[in-house]
Amino acid sequence: MIPDFWRGDFWRGRRVLLTGQTGFKGAWASVMLADLGADVTAFALEPQTDPNLWQSVGRDVAIESIHADLRDASDVARICSAAEPEIVLHMAAQAQVRESYRDPVGTFASNILGTVNLLQALRASVKLRAVLVVTSDKVYANPEAGTAFAENAPLGGSDPYSASKGATEIAVRSYAESFFSPAGVPLATARGGNVIGGGDFSSDRLVPDLYRAARNGVAVELRYPAATRPWQHVLDCLAGYFTYAEYLAARGVAVGRLTLEFHSRSPAPDRRYFLAALEHHLDPVTDRTPPDTALVRPLIKDFESLFVHIQCGLSVPKVTGTPGNSLRLSRKKPRQFCFDSDSNTQAGFSH
Repeated sequence: MIPDFWRGDFWRGRRVLLTGQTGFKGAWASVMLADLGADVTAFALEPQTDPNLWQSVGRDVAIESIHADLRDASDVARICSAAEPEIVLHMAAQAQVRESYRDPVGTFASNILGTVNLLQALRASVKLRAVLVVTSDKVYANPEAGTAFAENAPLGGSDPYSASKGATEIAVRSYAESFFSPAGVPLATARGGNVIGGGDFSSDRLVPDLYRAARNGVAVELRYPAATRPWQHVLDCLAGYFTYAEYLAARGVAVGRLTLEFHSRSPAPDRRYFLAALEHHLDPVTDRTPPDTALVRPLIKDFESLFVHIQCGLSVPKVTGTPGNSLRLSRKKPRQFCFDSDSNTQAGFSH
C-alpha cells in the first residue's frame, strides 16, 4: 500500500502526534503511519458516522488512540505533554459545509479555537521538529471568476466552514511568526482538494452518495450539479502531507512561505467520463446502473462555492514522488470504495 519511495527510515520510530484519526483521512493516515513504523499518539472525537472506517481498521492499527475534544484546552495540553511529539499532523476538524450552517458556533470553535488550543499546548514541547496543520482548498475569497487559486491568493470564505478554515490559516501564521519560528520549529499549513477512496461514509460526499443511490435504486440529490472541484485520491493527498512534513523537518524554518496546496495534476474528467467510470464499477457490486436522474435533482439550500480549482504551484518543486493515484488512474486500478455495511462489499475508485 505504501509507495516504494517511502521505504526510508524517516518515519520509523518517529514520535508523531496525529489529530482526527477517527475521520476518513485520519483513519487512513493512522494505517499509513503505523505501516511506516511511526510511534503514533492520536486523539479525536468519537467517530461521527456508523459505520465508519476507524471502526473497521482501528483495532488493527498499532497506535495509541485517545478520544478527546480539541476544544478542551486542558485535555489537549495533557495529551501533548504525554506524547512528546517530534512531528505533529493536525487533521481533526468539523469538515462538512452544511453542518457548518446548522452549527456555525461549533464549527468555528472546533476549527479555529481547537487549532489554537493545540498550538498553544505544543509551545511547551521540547522535541518538536515540524508541525503541519491541514486546512482546505476552500480558504480563498472566491469571486466565482473561473480561475485557479494560487497559494498566495487572498483568504476568505462565505460559508461558515470555509470562513473557519480561512481564519485558521491566519491564526496559524500568527503562531508561526510569533512563537514557532523564533523557537526554530517550522509550522506550516497544507490545503487539500476533495478526496475519494475506500471507507468514506460521510454524508454530502459525491461518490459515496452516488454509490448508495445506485445500490438502493433511487435518484441521488445533488446540492450543486454544475459545481467543479479538484479531485484526488486520499492516498495521494496523505502522501503529499507526509512528504511535506518530512521536508519541513529536514529543512527547518528557512523554507519561505509555509503553505502548500495538494491535488491531482492530471486534467479533471468531465461529467460523461465520471459517470461512465462510475457505472463501470458500480454495476458488478450493486447489480444496478446509476439512475438517469442522478444529476437532475439539485438540492440547493445553503450556499457553497461553485468553482474551486487550485494550482498547487509551490508544492511541485518541493514535494515529488507522490504515488499519483489520480481519478483517471483509479479507474484503471479499481478495487474497493464504499463499504457496504450490509454485505461488507465495496465499489470502485480506490487503491
